[in-house]
Amino acid sequence: MFDRCIYFNTTALARQLDRVWTAAFAPFDLTPPQGFMLRAVLARPGLLQSELANELKIARATTTRGLDGLEAKGLIVRTRSSGDKRESLITPTAAALEIKDALNTASAAVTQRLSGLFGAGVFAGFVDQAKAIAAKLE
Repeated sequence: MFDRCIYFNTTALARQLDRVWTAAFAPFDLTPPQGFMLRAVLARPGLLQSELANELKIARATTTRGLDGLEAKGLIVRTRSSGDKRESLITPTAAALEIKDALNTASAAVTQRLSGLFGAGVFAGFVDQAKAIAAKLE
């Protein structure tokens, strides 16, 4: 019935991938959204909350909730921006820096496993196509 439905098929895939990433980030007591958010903060310490939202392609309110969770876990600190008082600079804590390599290794292992499962060309092509489709919908 929904064989040709992009919504149904992409959300079904997203649920399956969510289970894979949930298992990968479980040792760090992070959900997949928290794991990717923390990885972005670790890659660019001091980025603005709005920049993080843009990077992750999520709403600012969603970013705020994710950061609330990371802050409660002691993994990030938010400080008011000197330029725009409505903005916060996001920096990782020492606890976040301690898990950075392991978090990136866990993420790379999932990517490698999925790439091996699908084939490197199919995997890379799918990611590129998904990004291109998303860009056209913006």
